[in-house]
Amino acid sequence: MITTSELHIRPYEDSDYDQVVTLWDDCGLLRPWNDPAKDIGLCRRTASSELLVGALEKNEASERIVATVMTGSDGHRGWLYYLAVGPKFQRKGFARAMVGHAEKWLADQGIRKVELMIRDDDEPVRAFYERVGYETEPRILMSRRLKDHDT
Repeated sequence: MITTSELHIRPYEDSDYDQVVTLWDDCGLLRPWNDPAKDIGLCRRTASSELLVGALEKNEASERIVATVMTGSDGHRGWLYYLAVGPKFQRKGFARAMVGHAEKWLADQGIRKVELMIRDDDEPVRAFYERVGYETEPRILMSRRLKDHDT
């Protein structure tokens, strides 16, 4: 049985792209309006954000990425996005380890509060975050799509 001690969490590298996008697709995270290449590129260009990957060694020369979390701050609060654990690797503590790593990264940046958004019909994800100590706060989330830029 694979355990969290075998999960190597590290910052994303360009060579991880195909594995990360496949993982996100396998986990149902991709949406037509969120281009993963653009999301990853923006994260990588932004000093206050990081994409972390959780990998298992396949052999001495390669790794298999089985988990991700994107984190960043707006200068006041931290945020979590793209938490994913491959379906075959769920219920092994990997998601909890990824969230903990992201929280530490944010704390090291001086951020004191972490927030996230969950689709209102995604009860399993909500239940997971409640198990790791997150709580629902009475807030209204408002948004507005800005025109996409080609940059």
